[in-house]
Amino acid sequence: MTITYPVKNGIYVNMTNRCPCACTFCLRQNNPGVFGSDSLWLEREPSVEEVCESLAQWKLAEKDEIVFCGYGEPTERLYELLQVAAWVKERYNIPIRLNTNGLSDLIYEKATAPLLAGLIDTVSVSLNANNAEDYLKLTRAKFGIGSWQAMLDFTKQCTLYVPNVVMTVVDQVTTPAEQEEAGRICESIGATLRVRPFES
Repeated sequence: MTITYPVKNGIYVNMTNRCPCACTFCLRQNNPGVFGSDSLWLEREPSVEEVCESLAQWKLAEKDEIVFCGYGEPTERLYELLQVAAWVKERYNIPIRLNTNGLSDLIYEKATAPLLAGLIDTVSVSLNANNAEDYLKLTRAKFGIGSWQAMLDFTKQCTLYVPNVVMTVVDQVTTPAEQEEAGRICESIGATLRVRPFES
């Protein structure tokens, strides 16, 4: 099964297929993998040791970054993810990014951003929409209408603990006006907006 896979000059880590969202535009609804990877559907969730062994097979010193992003929400395995990040930090001088839907506070029923301090260099949070109603329609988050505000609160907290905080919207499911409003939301939080391309 595919635990780690290359995208451009980064190595992506696929630790879980669990996710509290079922986004209407999610890549995994259409393909078993991305960017030429093998299937990202896991037979089982890999152990921390298996993830580290998989990472060690790559020439990480020559890579631009390690990214926690697979066919699931990485923070569903937050504590294991942080163990892997600590293992990487002890051995390599390579930036670590977390791509997340920002709902880990709801998953664990506590503030989770402080746990990222010193281990995660960039957090990229999926903003997706500019209000709670549109967000819920788009993401179909299992936590309901409060998910959008929880995501914003998590992102704002991340700015206290993580050097680089980014929020993303997908170009094909947002209008230029919506992207402009998303930029204002990001500015109010202290995050940077990235409009990312839809990958079919």
